[in-house]
Amino acid sequence: MPDLIKDRYYNYNTIHELAMCVNAVYPTFPADDFITDVMDETWHTLELKARMRRITINLGKYLPPDYEHALGILDKAITDYPVGNVDSGLLYFPDFVEVYGQDERYWDLSMVALERYTQYSTAEFAVRPFIIKHEVRMMAQMASWAEHDNEHVRRLASEGCRPALPWGQALTSFKKDPSPVLRILERLKADPSLYVRKSVANNLNDISKNHPDLIVGLAKDWYGKNEHTDWIIKHGCRTLLKKGNRDVLGIFGFTDADCVNIDNFSLDAASVCVGEDMVFSFRIVANKEIKVRLEYGIDYVKANGTRSRRIFKISEPTLRKNEKKSYSKTHSFADASTRKHYPGIHSVTLIVNGVERGTLNFEVSDV
Repeated sequence: MPDLIKDRYYNYNTIHELAMCVNAVYPTFPADDFITDVMDETWHTLELKARMRRITINLGKYLPPDYEHALGILDKAITDYPVGNVDSGLLYFPDFVEVYGQDERYWDLSMVALERYTQYSTAEFAVRPFIIKHEVRMMAQMASWAEHDNEHVRRLASEGCRPALPWGQALTSFKKDPSPVLRILERLKADPSLYVRKSVANNLNDISKNHPDLIVGLAKDWYGKNEHTDWIIKHGCRTLLKKGNRDVLGIFGFTDADCVNIDNFSLDAASVCVGEDMVFSFRIVANKEIKVRLEYGIDYVKANGTRSRRIFKISEPTLRKNEKKSYSKTHSFADASTRKHYPGIHSVTLIVNGVERGTLNFEVSDV
């Protein structure tokens, strides 16, 4: 069975370590009772964020009721953990701020705590209720964080306001009008940290799904002025590229599909079983020097018998006139946590610079 994130982050060892860290700086903290209450008989049924919240609630139960006092204890306890370990699972520290620190009188305390705790893990989920309740004030704070000298804090400025952050509360107002988010991203568009740039790109990709024309205009304005910004634009436009948006393809030089010929597009087998690989091959020939974006789409059969397509990138070569290039691509049909495969007629489609250039059908069976 694959390693589950919830079991890697939140298990007896990690909870025991937390209890010992808190107990070391707050000796009256009842570590055994805390562990027992967190890992009761329902623990194994809880998913990742529910486990995180269970830990938070029990920290609140056994720490002093005074918020400032409790934060002081957590501030000391977290120093036993390494800074900058984004895969640490220490989400219960910023979650404590989300649960217990939203009162107006705690604003300054909570902002300082979120800035501090995000450097140990991430506060991207914890900031969202503050944005929802106090959008103007919180986005001013995010703008300040965007100028911070710590990459984790700058990344929080972007990641925390993504309109559709996975596992996070949706920011409905930003889905409708992303202009407050774009003002933050403007400050980060040439950030030297790849960690920050990935977040900016993912934020732009979120926005592109509801406001494609807005991101096309921004991409045209930003592209070609800074290598870091260019990387952000390319990654942030990935959904538009997969959809074959002609304006975005043009920004990156993928403007002509007709001068690329496809030869010998074929499947190694007419059928594949669930759990096996499907292999296809083809050759491209260019009539002139050209930049080429090669993709393929798989039309998957869904549980209800309908089909839906997913696009996969193959390569982005620059071909000389009359240059030939051959490809063989293997695609797995093994079930995974993100996809279950169903029997039926599937298809694979070659896409050159956003234009479909051939489709082959094949059968997927479950035996």
